[in-house]
Amino acid sequence: MLRFSLAVPLLLAALPAAADPSYTIVGMTCARVQALVRDNGSVILHYRSRRDPGLPLYGRYVSDRRYCRSGEIITFSSVPAADKSCTVKKCVWKVPSNR
Repeated sequence: MLRFSLAVPLLLAALPAAADPSYTIVGMTCARVQALVRDNGSVILHYRSRRDPGLPLYGRYVSDRRYCRSGEIITFSSVPAADKSCTVKKCVWKVPSNR
Protein backbone atom coordinates (compact mmCIF):
# COMPACT_ATOMS: atom_id res chain seq x y z
CA MET A 1 0.00 0.00 0.00
CA LEU A 2 2.87 2.36 0.78
CA ARG A 3 4.41 1.76 -2.64
CA PHE A 4 1.08 2.50 -4.29
CA SER A 5 0.63 5.75 -2.34
CA LEU A 6 4.13 6.84 -3.38
CA ALA A 7 3.66 5.86 -7.02
CA VAL A 8 0.41 7.77 -7.57
CA PRO A 9 1.83 11.27 -6.92
CA LEU A 10 4.84 10.50 -9.12
CA LEU A 11 2.57 9.34 -11.92
CA LEU A 12 0.35 12.40 -11.61
CA ALA A 13 3.37 14.69 -11.64
CA ALA A 14 4.50 13.16 -14.93
CA LEU A 15 1.17 13.66 -16.72
CA PRO A 16 1.47 17.38 -17.55
CA ALA A 17 4.79 16.70 -19.28
CA ALA A 18 2.94 14.62 -21.86
CA ALA A 19 0.80 17.58 -22.98
CA ASP A 20 1.32 19.00 -26.45
CA PRO A 21 3.26 22.27 -26.50
CA SER A 22 1.19 25.30 -27.46
CA TYR A 23 2.27 28.14 -29.78
CA THR A 24 0.67 31.35 -31.01
CA ILE A 25 1.64 31.48 -34.69
CA VAL A 26 0.42 35.01 -35.52
CA GLY A 27 3.24 36.63 -37.52
CA MET A 28 5.25 33.38 -37.98
CA THR A 29 6.41 32.24 -41.40
CA CYS A 30 5.15 28.97 -42.84
CA ALA A 31 8.63 27.47 -42.56
CA ARG A 32 8.72 28.28 -38.82
CA VAL A 33 5.23 26.84 -38.25
CA GLN A 34 6.14 23.62 -40.08
CA ALA A 35 9.41 23.39 -38.12
CA LEU A 36 7.52 23.65 -34.81
CA VAL A 37 5.26 20.77 -35.85
CA ARG A 38 8.16 18.68 -37.18
CA ASP A 39 10.42 19.26 -34.16
CA ASN A 40 7.73 18.58 -31.52
CA GLY A 41 5.76 15.80 -33.23
CA SER A 42 2.44 17.30 -32.16
CA VAL A 43 1.54 20.85 -31.15
CA ILE A 44 -1.42 23.08 -30.42
CA LEU A 45 -1.35 26.09 -32.76
CA HIS A 46 -3.25 29.27 -31.88
CA TYR A 47 -4.13 31.73 -34.65
CA ARG A 48 -6.80 34.20 -35.79
CA SER A 49 -9.75 33.39 -38.03
CA ARG A 50 -9.33 34.50 -41.65
CA ARG A 51 -12.99 35.61 -41.83
CA ASP A 52 -13.10 37.35 -38.44
CA PRO A 53 -9.61 38.38 -37.24
CA GLY A 54 -11.00 39.04 -33.76
CA LEU A 55 -11.93 35.36 -33.41
CA PRO A 56 -9.15 33.23 -31.90
CA LEU A 57 -8.86 29.65 -33.21
CA TYR A 58 -6.66 26.71 -32.33
CA GLY A 59 -6.04 23.14 -33.39
CA ARG A 60 -3.79 20.16 -32.81
CA TYR A 61 -1.34 19.47 -35.64
CA VAL A 62 1.06 16.55 -36.05
CA SER A 63 4.20 15.64 -37.95
CA ASP A 64 3.04 12.12 -38.83
CA ARG A 65 0.57 9.30 -38.14
CA ARG A 66 2.36 8.17 -34.97
CA TYR A 67 0.80 11.10 -33.12
CA CYS A 68 -2.78 10.18 -34.05
CA ARG A 69 -5.04 8.08 -31.86
CA SER A 70 -6.39 4.71 -32.90
CA GLY A 71 -9.16 5.25 -35.45
CA GLU A 72 -7.74 8.54 -36.70
CA ILE A 73 -6.12 9.26 -40.06
CA ILE A 74 -3.94 12.11 -41.34
CA THR A 75 -5.49 14.93 -43.33
CA PHE A 76 -3.95 18.14 -44.61
CA SER A 77 -5.10 21.44 -43.22
CA SER A 78 -4.22 25.06 -43.77
CA VAL A 79 -3.29 27.62 -41.12
CA PRO A 80 -2.50 31.30 -41.68
CA ALA A 81 1.18 32.29 -41.76
CA ALA A 82 2.91 35.64 -42.20
CA ASP A 83 4.08 34.80 -45.71
CA LYS A 84 1.14 32.70 -47.00
CA SER A 85 -1.34 30.02 -46.11
CA CYS A 86 0.57 27.12 -44.58
CA THR A 87 -0.19 23.41 -45.06
CA VAL A 88 0.13 21.22 -41.96
CA LYS A 89 -1.12 17.74 -41.00
CA LYS A 90 -3.83 16.98 -38.47
CA CYS A 91 -5.55 13.86 -37.18
CA VAL A 92 -9.25 13.32 -37.93
CA TRP A 93 -11.58 10.43 -37.18
CA LYS A 94 -11.84 8.01 -40.08
CA VAL A 95 -15.37 7.95 -41.48
CA PRO A 96 -16.47 4.36 -42.17
CA SER A 97 -17.65 3.63 -45.69
CA ASN A 98 -21.27 2.62 -46.33
CA ARG A 99 -20.43 -0.62 -48.11
